[in-house]
Amino acid sequence: MTPTPGAAGATLVHSARVRGWEIALWAAIATGVAWLPQHALLVNEIAILALFALSLDLVLGYAGIVSLGHAAFFGLGAYAAALFAKHVDADPLAGLALATALAAALGAACSPMIVRGTDLTRLMVTMGVALVLYELANRLDGLTGGADGLQGVVMGPLLGRFEFDLVGRVASVYSLVVLFVAFAVVRRVVHSPFGWSLQALRDNRLRVSAIGLSVNARLAAAYTLGAALAGAAGALLAQTTGFASLDVLDFHRSADVLMVLVIGGAGWLYGGLVGAIAFKLMHDLLSSITPQYWTFWIGAMLVVLMLVGRDRIARPWTWLRRPGATP
Repeated sequence: MTPTPGAAGATLVHSARVRGWEIALWAAIATGVAWLPQHALLVNEIAILALFALSLDLVLGYAGIVSLGHAAFFGLGAYAAALFAKHVDADPLAGLALATALAAALGAACSPMIVRGTDLTRLMVTMGVALVLYELANRLDGLTGGADGLQGVVMGPLLGRFEFDLVGRVASVYSLVVLFVAFAVVRRVVHSPFGWSLQALRDNRLRVSAIGLSVNARLAAAYTLGAALAGAAGALLAQTTGFASLDVLDFHRSADVLMVLVIGGAGWLYGGLVGAIAFKLMHDLLSSITPQYWTFWIGAMLVVLMLVGRDRIARPWTWLRRPGATP
């Protein structure tokens, strides 16, 4: 039977409903930040990485646009916020808004190249854009500091009252609030008709175009929004550390956020958050045990995750099921 428009609307409303475990999760995060102020810097890093992963999840997990150069928007946001604070205005919110807008503009400019071609074409184009920006930042050393980085970035007080402290308390709260707002926006988007059309497009582009929906416009909109969120994440990093360097545009930045999505799960809103927490905690723990070989253990964990499967790791009793048995 064909679902009626009323049934479709009820399905959308039901999927967008806030679950109790979501409220409990964000309450637990807020409580943890208040109770563990000594780990504020780590919380700040997790929040920024989670926002960056959320931006890539919207592009890759929901729209199905593969990208190896998402650091282009992250780095642009970082340099834009740092330069704005150093030469124009030290207000963090103004710098965040500018960085987000510039990253969105770059995403919109790149979207015509992204919506056409194969996945391999998209991989090369996205990586090429990041490499171009990396080289520009390296060559324009009079503006960006080149290989030495952009130093001397001093941020003003947040909302004119809260000074950024060395232990990162204000920075962690600032980053978490921005992450929560961005998460609420993306949650609303993916549970809207536009978000459902993105998932249908990801699964079968030809069928979506056959029913008359604009494929390229939807891909461009999703890519632009993802770029804006990545720029916001980069701006947060520059503002809370007071520094921007070529590292924010490096290839490993794109690889790390892709690894975070692999750990947490793409196409799930909380995948970026779960992956960022797991990745940063493993990084912090393993680097304290084996500073030179911590990447080996993360790589080994990824291999096991891919070979065994995330579902089977979460439900180890399924390992005992006979081959060919009905799940």
